[in-house]
Amino acid sequence: MSQFDRHAIDQVFAAADSMVPFANRQRVTRVLEGAILGNMFFEPSTRTRVSFGCAWNLLGGEVRETAEIKTSAIAKGESFYDTARVLSGYSDVIVMRHQIEGSVEEFASASRVPVINGGDGSNEHPSQALLDLYTIRKEVSDRGKGVDNLRIALIGDLRYGRAVHSLCKLLTLYDNVHFTLVSPPELSLGDEYIEEMRGAGHEVVESSDLQAGISHADILYVTRTQEERFPTQEEAERYKGLFRLNQSVYTEYCEPNTVIMHPLPRDSRGNANELDNDLNENPNLAIFRQTDNGVLIRMALFSLILDVADKVEDTARDVSWYTAKRF
Repeated sequence: MSQFDRHAIDQVFAAADSMVPFANRQRVTRVLEGAILGNMFFEPSTRTRVSFGCAWNLLGGEVRETAEIKTSAIAKGESFYDTARVLSGYSDVIVMRHQIEGSVEEFASASRVPVINGGDGSNEHPSQALLDLYTIRKEVSDRGKGVDNLRIALIGDLRYGRAVHSLCKLLTLYDNVHFTLVSPPELSLGDEYIEEMRGAGHEVVESSDLQAGISHADILYVTRTQEERFPTQEEAERYKGLFRLNQSVYTEYCEPNTVIMHPLPRDSRGNANELDNDLNENPNLAIFRQTDNGVLIRMALFSLILDVADKVEDTARDVSWYTAKRF
């Protein structure tokens, strides 16, 4: 996220806005015809992997995928350097996810083509933060507000939640953001992030009380317990289900029109259920609008990285079939 300033964010968001008719499948473009995306996901993923592939396809390119480490030569002892040199010869852009912090940066240093971080351990998830901010901006603008002066409550596993880490970094670029961090003390946000937020002039309140934490917020950003990051499954189990948001809690403690977000997947198992299914019909539940926005943001990133954002319409045409409006 340190690569972005507000001007860069505005560029990404303007490009994302222009992608709506293509993401809606109302129009098609072949601007990346002949280009190949290397989708290198060495850690499980659904939304990120599929939406990056979808975004590339919608721009006219083709996708090649590696879905897990055991299906790659890394399982045979191949280094990141060698893997990056080889795969970058087959691709025009690579999206990579790996469970080790700093792995994507190491991979990118040897790659011959641009590399996008699809999540590196508990470190960062930049494209998720961009789609989250894009969603926040759209949701609050419908309520006559902006990102400046935003009130956001981040809830759950803030220690291991890489989407939270990247979003907090991104929000520090705005003015007078009020952060409420709701978590068990053991899963609190790292001091380095809090210091950066306060150093940028923002108010940060830490709490372990869900009801108090959500009472005065424009955005609730709920996260699951990142069990795959814990030393043991037993330790992870201790924190599941500590903060559960359902319609009853929302009605009693939240302001009207408070937006509910979640980077997904939400854990719907009975011992977790941090975001209850009884919120599914709540119009302020934005989690599926978030996932839709992920395609727009990832299309925008590809078009800007390959310098074709102003050429998308050159090969565009209306589709010959109908799809319902999505955005």
